[in-house]
Amino acid sequence: MFSKGGHKVAAGTYWNLTNGSRVQMDQEGALPGSGQTRYIKAPVAVILMAAPVIGLVFAVFLPFIGIAMTLSLIGKKLVDGVASAAAGSMSFGWRPIEAYLSGRKRKKEARERKSDKGAKS
Repeated sequence: MFSKGGHKVAAGTYWNLTNGSRVQMDQEGALPGSGQTRYIKAPVAVILMAAPVIGLVFAVFLPFIGIAMTLSLIGKKLVDGVASAAAGSMSFGWRPIEAYLSGRKRKKEARERKSDKGAKS
């Protein structure tokens, strides 16, 4: 019933399960495509009868698909937000953009001296 691309098959109608294309084999031969391409052998009447059933299954499960996609999107947003908040709260004590050429430690020491003098007075 199922065949793969490149395999030798008997004459008949084969349907590509990936893109829905139809391959009509008038005589025995190899199916087009690679070994990853899957085909199903079925007459046109069977495929036409299966189409409404497949459509019904899709229509029934469409709300569930929408709910699952919404929950997945919300979950991804939450995980990204938590990861972003965690990354933003990390501090390495230095900033690569700032050079501190005037001496960061000296400014800090000067501020401490001023606060010490103000506290003694």
